[in-house]
Amino acid sequence: MKSIQPYLTFRGECQQALDFYKGIFNAEIKNVETYENKEIDIPGDYRKKYQHAELQGKGINIMAYDASPDTPINEGNQVSLSIDLDSKEETDEIFAKLSQGGQVREKLQETSWNAYYGSLRDKFGINWMLNYQKN
Repeated sequence: MKSIQPYLTFRGECQQALDFYKGIFNAEIKNVETYENKEIDIPGDYRKKYQHAELQGKGINIMAYDASPDTPINEGNQVSLSIDLDSKEETDEIFAKLSQGGQVREKLQETSWNAYYGSLRDKFGINWMLNYQKN
């Protein structure tokens, strides 16, 4: 097995979400395909939405798309993206950025497993867990 990659589903805000994450993780959006010129029954104003895109950078590779308007999406807590970070400062910085407009679930804190950890749901409904493992 080479790797397991998350594939995120959005309700029309995939581009905005990837732009948001791109700035936080210093990554690039690649392999973008829109619904433009696809033979699929979809509203005209949805044709510029992402049918597929990838966010790639050092230590990050996320695939994502905008589900067609008739695709049911259930927001829930069945998936969280976990990030292992290199310092407490980096953890603070990324946590602050990801939580803007979102909901903090667990504030950053020292843990029983000798880590600095916190969790949140971002403004796009994606759950994140940030962990800095101390020595």
